[in-house]
Amino acid sequence: MNETPVIDKNEIQTQRAVMELVRSSFDGSAPKALVETYGCQQNVNDSQRLRGMLAEMGYAFTENREEADLILMNTCAVRDNAEQRVFGNLGALKRLKAVKPGMIIGVCGCMAQQEHIAERIRAKYRHVDLIFGTHALYRFPSLLAEALEHRSRVVDISGEGAIAEGLPVKYDEGVKAFVSIMYGCNNFCSYCVVPYVRGRERSRLAEDVLAEVRELARRGVREVMLLGQNVNSYGNDRGETDAFAELLRRVNEVEGIERIRFMSSHPKDLSESLLLAMSQCPKVCRQLHLPVQSGSDRVLRDMNRRYTAERYLSIVRRARELMPDISLTTDIIVGFPTEERADFEDTLKILREVRFDSIFSFIFSPREGTPAARLKSAATDEEKAAWFQEMLDLQNQISADINAKCVGEVQEILVEGESRHEADMLFGRNSANKIVNFRGDISLKDKLVKVRITKAQTWILYGELI
Repeated sequence: MNETPVIDKNEIQTQRAVMELVRSSFDGSAPKALVETYGCQQNVNDSQRLRGMLAEMGYAFTENREEADLILMNTCAVRDNAEQRVFGNLGALKRLKAVKPGMIIGVCGCMAQQEHIAERIRAKYRHVDLIFGTHALYRFPSLLAEALEHRSRVVDISGEGAIAEGLPVKYDEGVKAFVSIMYGCNNFCSYCVVPYVRGRERSRLAEDVLAEVRELARRGVREVMLLGQNVNSYGNDRGETDAFAELLRRVNEVEGIERIRFMSSHPKDLSESLLLAMSQCPKVCRQLHLPVQSGSDRVLRDMNRRYTAERYLSIVRRARELMPDISLTTDIIVGFPTEERADFEDTLKILREVRFDSIFSFIFSPREGTPAARLKSAATDEEKAAWFQEMLDLQNQISADINAKCVGEVQEILVEGESRHEADMLFGRNSANKIVNFRGDISLKDKLVKVRITKAQTWILYGELI
């Protein structure tokens, strides 16, 4: 067991002092900042901390690039398309920087943590002022202060991952919030860059997590999503046993919190105690996101996933034994380099047997520095695209069938606001995290209401307010 690295409180106090110095340096109206987030919920949570620090430094916020005095891109390195979007947007900002030379442009997060990416930004995007990785997030005030004072490029992709408590957070509006319970990953799946950019697993103390949840409840938050690259291994770095199951039970006791979700779960670490906690805690949503990635044992070995298809299915069976109404979702990679048609058929078998409510699926995207990036592909791009569509067609039918069975049910919906695509309708989510549209007054926003489901589509349910 290694001691979980924690940033010294004196360093946090230093960063807070820098925030105050930056605030005092601004004359007149507050400068405006725009934080653009790419990637997963963990990145969203990191952006909330960046916005919290910016707010402490006196910044107001805008969604308009033309208005911004500072643009910060918090990036994702998991898939190539996310990286290409960042590079495209960085290129587009060159013109804006020419018009507003005093603007600060920064790139941070998982992409920036990779040395070859940081070097590419340095060489090809000279209008970028600030580059820092995930390990330097807590040092953002000092890095920004240096860029503002010297008007020179500042780069920090050094250091190792550590827990930083006591930084300000600017949560998104509404009654739902993300709470990171741990950072990093020890799994080293052969296709995944996360352990290289996020570092090894570090778990926050349960009391710090609970304090944040209680503060969110005091602010009116009713649903929390507990985040980690692998929440099932929470506490392992401190030698604790079944720590995540115990944390769920304690969050379940927080007054004011009505719903609890979590992601992501790694099948190799999912325990009986966690499934029991889920089944026994009324606030924990009957939803489990459990990435399978492939149905082929051979491909799972090549992926370094450390479970078999049968082990995965045994978890599903036990979850449904304890919670017959549980909603299951998963991640699947199509076209892993060693995957052949027979392996893909095994994945289709998993879909048919488990019958997921929905899946998040991607065609394999090689990540520089990972073992899988060095493998030659057994299938052509055309074959991978055809497999991908075949899988989507199967899953779409399964999702439509599952949703059709919801018609006539009365479900509890947490109302999020006006529907983005349906005029004169509200939308919210049920315990399974599915979108439900229904007619109602906007005053119901942020409330839990009962809705009878009257119509089902593949991805959306419709209902009437009870």
